[in-house]
Amino acid sequence: MAKDTRPYAIPPRPPPTDGRGNQIHNELLLGLSDAECGGLFSKLEYVRLKVHHVLYEPGDALKSVYFCNSGMISILTVFPDGKSVEVGLVGKEGFVGVPLLVGFQTASTQAVVQLDATAFRVNGDVLMALLPQCPKLELRLHQYAQIAAMQTTQIAACNRLHEVHERLARWLLMCSDRVSSNDLSLTQEFLGQMLGTRRSSVTVAAGILQEAVIITTSRGDVKIVDREKLEDTACDCYSMVQRQASEWRNGAQ
Repeated sequence: MAKDTRPYAIPPRPPPTDGRGNQIHNELLLGLSDAECGGLFSKLEYVRLKVHHVLYEPGDALKSVYFCNSGMISILTVFPDGKSVEVGLVGKEGFVGVPLLVGFQTASTQAVVQLDATAFRVNGDVLMALLPQCPKLELRLHQYAQIAAMQTTQIAACNRLHEVHERLARWLLMCSDRVSSNDLSLTQEFLGQMLGTRRSSVTVAAGILQEAVIITTSRGDVKIVDREKLEDTACDCYSMVQRQASEWRNGAQ
């Protein structure tokens, strides 16, 4: 009998864990040296965060910070009349608690869970004490903070200049990137809050995308069915943010 020489696929390596069996997907924590992991991972607490859970409000002391591991967290500016608008979006690429990195102890924004999430939580003082022994993580956190600030300025311009359906397309792409999925559990009321516009305007914008067979919607759910068309429909802000972040990351390697 002839020897079977067909190549066999090498199974993918499973994600690393925190030492307690919890898989790590947060990109800031992946690829750290054993020396950095040893001191940090023992301090991390794996937590599950339900949708609409508020991590902090403006003015709250930042006692804990979060490395988002799955799901999605929105950063919102809240106005005195209670209205709010999203100024940042955090998924597995990111971190919640940026002001602590430069010595600020309180929040200026609200952080709320947008899609059911998991995260690694750590006491803020503990993290800051560890960072001098974790230079790679410290650099990544400062780079992430700069990318998040760049994204915030672009969103501000976007909300002022672009049509609602273009902004909705941009926002859906950002969500999809952060959860690595085209299926998003989002209500139109929540979309309106995130985009800083009326629910009726979101309904019209979603209708434009549905008519073009780019998305489908049902109660509380949005599905991206044609990502290429969605990218074509989105305003330039999405590609500008992606391009600048990529250039910075590549230049820092």
